[in-house]
Amino acid sequence: MAEQEKIVYISTNGAENPEKASLPFVLANAAMVMEVETLVVLQGPAVFLAKKGCLQHVHAAGFAPLKELVDAFFEQDGKLAVCVPCIQERKIDVADLIENAEPMAGGALTEEILSANATLVY
Repeated sequence: MAEQEKIVYISTNGAENPEKASLPFVLANAAMVMEVETLVVLQGPAVFLAKKGCLQHVHAAGFAPLKELVDAFFEQDGKLAVCVPCIQERKIDVADLIENAEPMAGGALTEEILSANATLVY
């Protein structure tokens, strides 16, 4: 049996750039339809997207609203990781993150990247 393919999307753009914030989720949803294991990682300003109440305010022209993209991502069992040092620097408490957002530090992220077939950064 062949190993399942895996892809990691790293997003460094938040609400200040709705198009770049949306692209990883657009691609992640497409990858999961293709039965590719998918992880989206939020780093830098993108961590604000994982804060409760933020997603419904982000919408890029040409795409579904980001909240809908993220909801579809979770419905397909997508994994969302949030950079631990990034949320600590921005004083975001883990309790303030949306459901299914998993805090992840550098070592665990490195393992995810090493086990993936591809990693893309937005």
